[in-house]
This record gives sequence, structure tokens and C-alpha cells, in this order.
Amino acid sequence: MEALLLIALLFLLLALGVWIGAALFLVGLVGLYLADPASVLANAANALWSALSSWSLAALPLFIWMGEVLYRSRLSTWLFAGLAPWLGRLPGGLLHLNVLGSAIFAAVIGSSAATTATVGRITLPELRRRGYPEDLAVGSLAGAGTLGFLIPPSIVMIVYGVMAEVSVARLFIAGVVPGLLLAALMALTLGVWAALRKGEMPPPGPLEPLGVRFLKLLQLLPVLLLILAVIGSIYVGLATPTEAAALGVAGALLLSALAGDLRPETFWASLRGTVRTTAMIGFILAGASVLTLAMGFLGIPRALTAWAVEVGLTPYALILALSLVYLLMGMFLDGISMVVLTVSLLLPVVKAVGVDPLWFGVYLVLMVELAQITPPVGFNLFVLQGLTGRDVLFIARSALPFLGVILAAVGLLLAIPELVLWLPKRMTGG
Repeated sequence: MEALLLIALLFLLLALGVWIGAALFLVGLVGLYLADPASVLANAANALWSALSSWSLAALPLFIWMGEVLYRSRLSTWLFAGLAPWLGRLPGGLLHLNVLGSAIFAAVIGSSAATTATVGRITLPELRRRGYPEDLAVGSLAGAGTLGFLIPPSIVMIVYGVMAEVSVARLFIAGVVPGLLLAALMALTLGVWAALRKGEMPPPGPLEPLGVRFLKLLQLLPVLLLILAVIGSIYVGLATPTEAAALGVAGALLLSALAGDLRPETFWASLRGTVRTTAMIGFILAGASVLTLAMGFLGIPRALTAWAVEVGLTPYALILALSLVYLLMGMFLDGISMVVLTVSLLLPVVKAVGVDPLWFGVYLVLMVELAQITPPVGFNLFVLQGLTGRDVLFIARSALPFLGVILAAVGLLLAIPELVLWLPKRMTGG
């Protein structure tokens, strides 16, 4: 009854338009009052301090700042110039710029919406000018933009790692193979989709000499070196995620300065964007910490775990049920909110039925990716609405095949868990 009361109160506050962080905090206070009326404020203060004093969170604003700096640079222009000459004659042509470009940006930005906006600014006008079908261009970018959460460094992975007490470095390593797999599945889907509509595709442009194409490809070298320095330093054990994030900020500022984009206004704009995003995530985490403590005091996770063990719930049944729940949640909540609302409640159940928390973290990121392209509240849909001027339903329909691709990737990871677990085991020995 107490759990139902808290859930009902939370949905009431969200329906009234209360900020998600404030709603979580208020519901948490009610839960703490039900558990221990005499120590509500003291327990809430302890929860807030524990949530926001974690050293792992130090990487969060740094990775966000790195993305904000690069978002305001001419990196996207380099990306198009370097990749376009190599993709024009593939099935799907320059539409593959959305997938490959998003995969590269995901490795330096860590945010789905920022990846979608950055790649879309340069590819959509060019694809429209060359006569590519708009639904193919918009749909492929909506789907591929979600790679910003899966390919490390990932903001969602940092939040999950802190809440679930799972190594952020191991989460980053675990996201590599699924991220590349998902990008390959999206490229394959796009090629098949374009082949089925061959009559609507524009003819390929003239093929440039091989030397010219290689010369243009060199424009990507600074970005690739930055990715190698940031992610590689984590993978080989030379740096923690926080140290790698600091290295990434320094590299992003240097690249932006060399490109002539690091002006005072862009520098301060990147700082303001970082503060806003970090404060938003911190507020949600703070509210979630209070609610998590309240649920623990009330014994809700323990009761759920006991129920799962008692009914003999299998990992497959649990993941299937959770996938339906997350699909519904993704229609109304953003990705960060989905993570903080569910991790503390579900993780004991996940462990009890034998699901690896590392695998579950990657699975959860895929569910968050679905939320980015499901109406009515899909962040990538709104980003693309701003870029194209088209209505959200048109963009959602265009992205529908890629929603199916993400679900197919979930099925593959469920059937072959080693796709997630193999690389962390090889690189960390555990």
C-alpha cells in the first residue's frame, strides 16, 4: 500500500507539471515520513550528501563540457567533408553520413540530443539539396542520433554507474561492442530501406580521385586522435573516467582554438550549457537519492526481490516485462529520469534473478535510446522538429524502422550476453 501511494503521488506531481527532481524529492520526503517521522530531515540530508559527493560524478560535468565545446566547433563540417566522398556509392548513399557521423560524434559528445543536433545541422540541408527522400534523411538521423547514449563516453552510463555502484570504466568498455553492433544494424537497415526505394534516390555524384578522398579524410584525424586519447586512456588503464574527461576537455578546447572557433562568446556559452545540464542531472539525482532511501526504509526493493524469487522469475521473463514498462515510460519521461526512477528499485530484483548489473546497464541505455524517438516526449524528435520544421508525428513515423532496430539489438544482447560482457572480461580480467 505504501509503494502504491508513493507511485500514485509521483505520477500526480508529474501530471501537474512539477519538475522531475522536485517531484522525486517531495515523494521521497513523504516516504521518509511514513518510515520514520522523527528523522525525516536528517535522513534526507544524508541522502542528498551521499548522492552528490560521489567522486565518480566528477566526470559528468567534464564530459558534458567537452561535448558543449565540440558542439560549437566546426567539427561537423570536417565530418561531412571527410566522409562524404567515401559514402556516395554505397546503397543509401550519403544517408550513411547520419549513421557514421553520429557514431563518431557519440564518441566525443556523450549526449543523444547534442549528437542529433550537431550532425543534423550539416547533413540535413545537404541531403535535402541533393534530393534524398526527407523521411529517409530524418528517420535515419533520429535513429542514429541515439548512439550518443550507447557509444562511450555516455552521460547515462555515468549516472547508472553511480547509482548502481558499477564501475563507469567497465560500463564504457561494455558499451563498445553493442554500440558498433547497433551502428552496423542501422547502416544495414538504411541500405535495405534505400534499395527498396531506389527510384526515389538521387544518382551518385562524380567519383573523386583516391588521393583527394584520402586528403579530405585527414580532416577527421584530430577528432579521431581525441577519441583515442580519451577512451583509449580508460581502456588501457592509464586514466580514470574523470581524468580522461579532463583530458578530453583540454583536447576539445585545443581543437576548437586551432579551428578558430574558441571565441569568448562560444567559451562562455559552452560553460553555461555545461552548468545547466549538470545542474539538471544533479537535481534529478538528488531527488532520486531521497526517494531511494525512503523505499529502502519501507522495504519495497526487498519485498520485490522476495516476490521475484518466490515466483521463480527467469531473466528472460524479467527483461521482457521491463522492456514493456520502459517502452511506456519512454513515451512520457526523458532518459535520465527513467534511469533514476527505476535503478534503485529494480537492481536488487535484477541481481536476484541472475542478471549481471553490467549487462543490465547496457540494456538500460538501449531502453533510454528508445525513449529518445518515441512520441509524445522524445527528445530527438523535438530536436529534429526544430531543425526541419516538420511535425513530431512525421518524424516519429520516419524513425519507426530504427525503433525496431534497437529492439532487435536488445534481443541479440539477451540471446548473446557475451556481446556486452566479453570485452570487459578481456580488458579488466573480471
